[in-house]
Amino acid sequence: MPVGVKQKQNVDTIVQKFLSENFTIILFHYDGNLDGWWDLEWSKKAVHIAAHNQTKWWFAKRFLHPAIVSMYDYIFLWDEDLGVENFHPGRYLDIVRSEGFEISQPALDPNSTGIHHRITVRNRMNIFHRRVYEVRGSIKCSDDSEGPPCSGFVEGMAPVFSRAAWHCAWHLIQNDLVHGWGMDMKLGYCAQGDRTEKVGIVDSEYIVHQSIQTLGGASATKVSNHEEAVKRHGVDVRSEIRRQSSIELQKFKERWEQAVKDDESWVDPFSKV
Repeated sequence: MPVGVKQKQNVDTIVQKFLSENFTIILFHYDGNLDGWWDLEWSKKAVHIAAHNQTKWWFAKRFLHPAIVSMYDYIFLWDEDLGVENFHPGRYLDIVRSEGFEISQPALDPNSTGIHHRITVRNRMNIFHRRVYEVRGSIKCSDDSEGPPCSGFVEGMAPVFSRAAWHCAWHLIQNDLVHGWGMDMKLGYCAQGDRTEKVGIVDSEYIVHQSIQTLGGASATKVSNHEEAVKRHGVDVRSEIRRQSSIELQKFKERWEQAVKDDESWVDPFSKV
Protein backbone atom coordinates (compact mmCIF):
# COMPACT_ATOMS: atom_id res chain seq x y z
CA MET A 1 0.00 0.00 0.00
CA PRO A 2 1.38 3.46 -0.89
CA VAL A 3 1.16 5.67 2.18
CA GLY A 4 1.88 9.16 3.44
CA VAL A 5 1.97 10.11 7.08
CA LYS A 6 -0.96 12.50 6.61
CA GLN A 7 -3.13 9.44 5.96
CA LYS A 8 -1.73 7.57 8.96
CA GLN A 9 -5.04 7.24 10.81
CA ASN A 10 -6.86 5.77 7.84
CA VAL A 11 -3.96 3.43 7.02
CA ASP A 12 -3.97 2.20 10.61
CA THR A 13 -7.67 1.43 10.34
CA ILE A 14 -7.10 -0.55 7.14
CA VAL A 15 -4.13 -2.46 8.54
CA GLN A 16 -6.02 -3.41 11.69
CA LYS A 17 -8.51 -5.27 9.50
CA PHE A 18 -5.77 -7.47 8.05
CA LEU A 19 -3.58 -8.16 11.09
CA SER A 20 -5.75 -10.95 12.49
CA GLU A 21 -5.87 -12.73 9.11
CA ASN A 22 -2.15 -13.57 8.84
CA PHE A 23 -1.28 -10.91 6.26
CA THR A 24 2.15 -9.39 5.70
CA ILE A 25 1.91 -5.59 5.61
CA ILE A 26 4.12 -3.72 3.12
CA LEU A 27 4.00 0.06 3.16
CA PHE A 28 5.39 2.15 0.31
CA HIS A 29 6.21 5.59 1.76
CA TYR A 30 5.85 8.07 -1.09
CA ASP A 31 6.58 10.99 1.29
CA GLY A 32 9.77 9.41 2.64
CA ASN A 33 8.52 9.71 6.22
CA LEU A 34 9.15 6.50 8.17
CA ASP A 35 9.65 7.98 11.66
CA GLY A 36 6.03 9.04 11.93
CA TRP A 37 4.85 5.43 12.01
CA TRP A 38 6.86 3.86 14.81
CA ASP A 39 4.29 4.65 17.50
CA LEU A 40 1.88 2.15 15.94
CA GLU A 41 2.32 -1.25 17.56
CA TRP A 42 2.19 -3.19 14.31
CA SER A 43 4.58 -0.89 12.46
CA LYS A 44 7.78 -2.63 13.53
CA LYS A 45 6.47 -5.90 12.06
CA ALA A 46 5.58 -4.32 8.73
CA VAL A 47 7.90 -3.93 5.75
CA HIS A 48 8.69 -0.28 5.03
CA ILE A 49 10.02 1.00 1.69
CA ALA A 50 10.54 4.72 1.04
CA ALA A 51 10.94 6.72 -2.17
CA HIS A 52 9.81 10.32 -2.57
CA ASN A 53 6.82 11.03 -4.84
CA GLN A 54 6.63 7.59 -6.38
CA THR A 55 3.43 5.78 -7.29
CA LYS A 56 1.93 2.45 -6.28
CA TRP A 57 2.79 0.87 -9.63
CA TRP A 58 6.36 2.15 -9.49
CA PHE A 59 6.81 0.50 -6.09
CA ALA A 60 5.03 -2.69 -7.14
CA LYS A 61 7.21 -3.16 -10.22
CA ARG A 62 10.40 -2.83 -8.21
CA PHE A 63 9.56 -4.53 -4.93
CA LEU A 64 6.78 -7.06 -5.60
CA HIS A 65 8.49 -9.26 -8.16
CA PRO A 66 6.50 -12.52 -8.47
CA ALA A 67 9.47 -14.53 -7.17
CA ILE A 68 9.64 -12.39 -4.04
CA VAL A 69 5.93 -12.71 -3.20
CA SER A 70 5.46 -16.28 -4.42
CA MET A 71 4.83 -17.50 -0.87
CA TYR A 72 1.56 -15.54 -0.74
CA ASP A 73 -1.74 -16.81 -2.10
CA TYR A 74 -3.12 -13.32 -2.73
CA ILE A 75 -1.76 -9.82 -3.24
CA PHE A 76 -3.90 -6.87 -2.13
CA LEU A 77 -2.49 -3.85 -4.00
CA TRP A 78 -4.58 -1.14 -2.37
CA ASP A 79 -4.61 2.62 -2.15
CA GLU A 80 -4.51 4.36 1.21
CA ASP A 81 -7.78 6.30 0.89
CA LEU A 82 -10.22 3.45 1.39
CA GLY A 83 -12.89 3.15 4.06
CA VAL A 84 -13.09 -0.42 5.37
CA GLU A 85 -15.86 -0.33 7.96
CA ASN A 86 -17.86 -2.89 5.97
CA PHE A 87 -14.96 -5.03 4.82
CA HIS A 88 -13.49 -8.20 6.33
CA PRO A 89 -10.53 -9.81 4.49
CA GLY A 90 -11.28 -13.33 5.72
CA ARG A 91 -14.86 -13.33 4.50
CA TYR A 92 -13.73 -11.64 1.30
CA LEU A 93 -11.22 -14.37 0.48
CA ASP A 94 -13.75 -17.09 1.28
CA ILE A 95 -15.93 -15.69 -1.51
CA VAL A 96 -13.00 -15.21 -3.88
CA ARG A 97 -11.90 -18.82 -3.43
CA SER A 98 -15.39 -20.30 -3.69
CA GLU A 99 -16.09 -18.41 -6.94
CA GLY A 100 -12.68 -18.99 -8.45
CA PHE A 101 -11.82 -15.30 -8.85
CA GLU A 102 -8.20 -14.86 -9.92
CA ILE A 103 -8.58 -11.07 -10.02
CA SER A 104 -11.13 -9.21 -7.91
CA GLN A 105 -11.93 -6.14 -5.89
CA PRO A 106 -14.39 -5.24 -3.15
CA ALA A 107 -17.35 -3.29 -4.47
CA LEU A 108 -17.47 0.46 -3.93
CA ASP A 109 -20.12 1.98 -1.72
CA PRO A 110 -22.40 4.07 -3.96
CA ASN A 111 -21.55 7.09 -1.82
CA SER A 112 -17.88 6.82 -2.74
CA THR A 113 -16.22 9.65 -4.61
CA GLY A 114 -14.25 9.07 -7.78
CA ILE A 115 -16.40 6.25 -9.18
CA HIS A 116 -15.47 5.85 -12.84
CA HIS A 117 -17.11 2.58 -13.88
CA ARG A 118 -20.52 1.33 -12.83
CA ILE A 119 -19.35 -2.28 -12.63
CA THR A 120 -17.40 -1.43 -9.48
CA VAL A 121 -20.45 -0.08 -7.61
CA ARG A 122 -21.97 -2.28 -4.93
CA ASN A 123 -25.17 -4.16 -5.69
CA ARG A 124 -26.97 -4.57 -2.37
CA MET A 125 -28.85 -7.64 -3.60
CA ASN A 126 -25.73 -9.65 -4.51
CA ILE A 127 -22.87 -11.34 -2.74
CA PHE A 128 -20.75 -10.74 -5.83
CA HIS A 129 -21.15 -9.89 -9.51
CA ARG A 130 -19.13 -10.44 -12.66
CA ARG A 131 -20.77 -8.00 -15.09
CA VAL A 132 -22.92 -4.91 -15.25
CA TYR A 133 -25.76 -3.85 -17.52
CA GLU A 134 -25.77 -0.23 -18.61
CA VAL A 135 -27.85 1.41 -21.35
CA ARG A 136 -27.03 5.03 -20.56
CA GLY A 137 -23.94 7.00 -21.47
CA SER A 138 -21.31 6.35 -24.11
CA ILE A 139 -20.61 2.77 -23.00
CA LYS A 140 -23.47 0.30 -23.46
CA CYS A 141 -23.26 -2.96 -21.49
CA SER A 142 -25.54 -5.84 -22.45
CA ASP A 143 -25.53 -9.64 -22.55
CA ASP A 144 -23.32 -9.36 -25.63
CA SER A 145 -20.67 -7.33 -23.79
CA GLU A 146 -17.81 -9.69 -22.99
CA GLY A 147 -15.04 -7.30 -22.07
CA PRO A 148 -14.12 -4.36 -19.86
CA PRO A 149 -15.57 -2.24 -18.44
CA CYS A 150 -18.77 -4.30 -18.70
CA SER A 151 -17.25 -7.58 -17.50
CA GLY A 152 -13.82 -8.97 -16.70
CA PHE A 153 -12.85 -5.68 -15.07
CA VAL A 154 -11.52 -4.25 -11.80
CA GLU A 155 -10.24 -0.76 -11.18
CA GLY A 156 -6.82 0.28 -9.95
CA MET A 157 -7.57 1.53 -6.44
CA ALA A 158 -8.17 -1.85 -4.73
CA PRO A 159 -7.30 -4.84 -6.93
CA VAL A 160 -6.71 -8.29 -5.44
CA PHE A 161 -4.63 -10.82 -7.38
CA SER A 162 -4.10 -14.53 -6.97
CA ARG A 163 -0.49 -15.68 -7.08
CA ALA A 164 -0.83 -16.80 -10.71
CA ALA A 165 -2.64 -13.64 -11.79
CA TRP A 166 -0.01 -11.43 -10.16
CA HIS A 167 2.76 -13.29 -11.96
CA CYS A 168 1.12 -12.13 -15.19
CA ALA A 169 0.02 -8.65 -14.05
CA TRP A 170 3.50 -7.76 -12.83
CA HIS A 171 4.77 -8.17 -16.38
CA LEU A 172 2.06 -5.82 -17.63
CA ILE A 173 3.42 -3.00 -15.46
CA GLN A 174 5.78 -0.90 -17.54
CA ASN A 175 8.95 0.21 -15.77
CA ASP A 176 8.69 3.80 -16.97
CA LEU A 177 4.89 4.21 -17.03
CA VAL A 178 4.45 4.81 -13.33
CA HIS A 179 0.76 5.81 -13.18
CA GLY A 180 -0.57 2.51 -14.51
CA TRP A 181 -3.21 4.02 -16.78
CA GLY A 182 -4.58 1.50 -19.25
CA MET A 183 -3.67 -1.56 -17.23
CA ASP A 184 -7.19 -2.01 -15.87
CA MET A 185 -8.50 -2.68 -19.36
CA LYS A 186 -5.91 -5.43 -19.92
CA LEU A 187 -5.87 -7.20 -16.56
CA GLY A 188 -8.45 -9.70 -17.80
CA TYR A 189 -5.69 -11.28 -19.89
CA CYS A 190 -4.12 -12.33 -16.59
CA ALA A 191 -7.26 -14.05 -15.29
CA GLN A 192 -5.95 -17.57 -16.03
CA GLY A 193 -8.89 -18.34 -18.26
CA ASP A 194 -12.22 -16.74 -19.13
CA ARG A 195 -12.15 -13.20 -17.75
CA THR A 196 -15.94 -13.07 -17.65
CA GLU A 197 -15.82 -15.86 -15.03
CA LYS A 198 -12.51 -15.39 -13.24
CA VAL A 199 -12.69 -11.64 -12.61
CA GLY A 200 -15.29 -10.41 -10.14
CA ILE A 201 -16.54 -7.71 -7.78
CA VAL A 202 -17.45 -8.74 -4.22
CA ASP A 203 -20.56 -6.88 -3.05
CA SER A 204 -21.00 -8.27 0.46
CA GLU A 205 -17.55 -7.03 1.53
CA TYR A 206 -17.36 -3.47 0.27
CA ILE A 207 -15.30 -0.33 0.72
CA VAL A 208 -15.64 3.43 0.41
CA HIS A 209 -13.30 5.18 -2.02
CA GLN A 210 -12.53 8.59 -0.54
CA SER A 211 -10.59 9.81 -3.60
CA ILE A 212 -8.04 11.81 -1.62
CA GLN A 213 -5.38 13.13 -3.99
CA THR A 214 -2.01 12.99 -2.26
CA LEU A 215 0.55 12.43 -5.02
CA GLY A 216 2.60 15.53 -5.65
CA GLY A 217 2.37 16.86 -2.11
CA ALA A 218 -1.33 17.65 -1.76
CA SER A 219 -2.70 17.51 1.75
CA ALA A 220 -5.07 14.92 3.10
CA THR A 221 -7.82 17.52 2.98
CA LYS A 222 -9.22 17.95 -0.51
CA VAL A 223 -8.48 21.34 -2.01
CA SER A 224 -11.70 22.57 -3.54
CA ASN A 225 -10.37 25.94 -4.64
CA HIS A 226 -8.42 25.42 -7.87
CA GLU A 227 -6.57 28.74 -7.62
CA GLU A 228 -5.48 27.98 -4.06
CA ALA A 229 -4.09 24.62 -5.17
CA VAL A 230 -2.02 26.28 -7.91
CA LYS A 231 -0.84 28.99 -5.52
CA ARG A 232 0.24 26.47 -2.90
CA HIS A 233 2.38 24.35 -5.24
CA GLY A 234 3.53 26.95 -7.72
CA VAL A 235 2.14 24.74 -10.50
CA ASP A 236 -1.12 22.90 -10.92
CA VAL A 237 0.20 19.56 -9.67
CA ARG A 238 -2.96 17.55 -10.28
CA SER A 239 -3.27 18.81 -13.84
CA GLU A 240 0.35 17.98 -14.52
CA ILE A 241 -0.07 14.46 -13.11
CA ARG A 242 -3.18 13.98 -15.21
CA ARG A 243 -1.37 15.21 -18.31
CA GLN A 244 1.50 12.80 -17.69
CA SER A 245 -0.93 9.97 -17.03
CA SER A 246 -2.67 10.60 -20.34
CA ILE A 247 0.67 10.51 -22.15
CA GLU A 248 1.50 7.23 -20.44
CA LEU A 249 -1.89 5.78 -21.38
CA GLN A 250 -1.19 6.44 -25.04
CA LYS A 251 2.27 4.88 -24.75
CA PHE A 252 0.81 1.82 -23.03
CA LYS A 253 -1.74 1.34 -25.83
CA GLU A 254 0.95 1.73 -28.48
CA ARG A 255 3.23 -0.80 -26.80
CA TRP A 256 0.39 -3.31 -26.50
CA GLU A 257 -0.46 -2.94 -30.17
CA GLN A 258 3.19 -3.25 -31.17
CA ALA A 259 3.65 -6.36 -29.03
CA VAL A 260 0.64 -7.97 -30.71
CA LYS A 261 2.12 -7.23 -34.14
CA ASP A 262 5.57 -8.53 -33.17
CA ASP A 263 4.31 -11.85 -31.81
CA GLU A 264 2.88 -13.55 -34.87
CA SER A 265 2.07 -16.71 -32.92
CA TRP A 266 -0.12 -14.95 -30.33
CA VAL A 267 -3.85 -15.43 -30.61
CA ASP A 268 -6.15 -13.07 -28.70
CA PRO A 269 -8.29 -15.36 -26.53
CA PHE A 270 -11.02 -12.75 -26.33
CA SER A 271 -11.27 -11.68 -29.94
CA LYS A 272 -14.56 -12.31 -31.71
CA VAL A 273 -14.24 -14.30 -34.90
